[in-house]
Amino acid sequence: MSATGAALRCSAAWIGGGGSAINATMAIHDNYHEAMDNVSAWIRRLDERSATLEQVTSTRDILHAKETGKTGVIFGWQNASPIENDLDRLALFHRLGVRVIQLTYNERNLLGNGCWERTDEGLSNFGVDAVREMDRLRILIDLSHVGDKTTLEAIELSERPVACTHANARSFFRHPRNKTNDALKLIAEKGGVVGATPWPPFLRRGFESTLEDYGDAIDDMVGRVGIDHVGIGTDYTQDQTKEWFDLVLSQQGTKPSPRRKDYPDTITHPRGIETPDRLSNVAGELAEAGIPPGGHHQDTRR
Repeated sequence: MSATGAALRCSAAWIGGGGSAINATMAIHDNYHEAMDNVSAWIRRLDERSATLEQVTSTRDILHAKETGKTGVIFGWQNASPIENDLDRLALFHRLGVRVIQLTYNERNLLGNGCWERTDEGLSNFGVDAVREMDRLRILIDLSHVGDKTTLEAIELSERPVACTHANARSFFRHPRNKTNDALKLIAEKGGVVGATPWPPFLRRGFESTLEDYGDAIDDMVGRVGIDHVGIGTDYTQDQTKEWFDLVLSQQGTKPSPRRKDYPDTITHPRGIETPDRLSNVAGELAEAGIPPGGHHQDTRR
């Protein structure tokens, strides 16, 4: 279920696009044993491709990857499902290099609720303990696909900054996966980061979107939370198959979801940033929005 193959195929493209590191998704609907296999496969690939890839477990590693012209690989999950019902597995996966974990993926799991659930009761008892353990281990808590109440409770409970690695503001474009103003404000207040995303369904023009539309989403987010709390949340799924998307969008990774009908069989990012090697085009769009390399927002966008 992981995006391992696609992430490997686009590693060279990341370098061409000016990217120094990727958060490689290694779990979505995966269980404990499947996630272990994914991590094991990535460790083997890192060894085999050490001339171009480097594992990242700290910010220093990202800087080193940039200095050496490699792609840094951060081990990340988009669901906490691999720990199943055992919190001790968080420490195990941390030892193996996992540094980003999203609490839920669209639907309910043992920790809390996803953004597509009918109701959201917030964090479970198990979820509260998981947030505290992730804080202790310094695993970044990702809230991108998480339900509204579960999101707010996680931000409030965490003693460390959290992230929403790939989402836009719901008041910018109404979609359950985009985040409420309350959540965005609280993430910023606690020192966290929101990765404005070019994923087409979360932009105003959907799959007709262009780089300019993504620039609008970034500009909107900067205006809401301040430039110090805005990142680039690409959510690239380069080279993934229709079958992969069918599985990812299914309920709990098994039952076909009616949401799939809203997605074309071939999914691409907005024109101008279709693939990672074109990511550097975002810099020009940011400059046009009044956001120079120094990062001071000047509100000069058309």
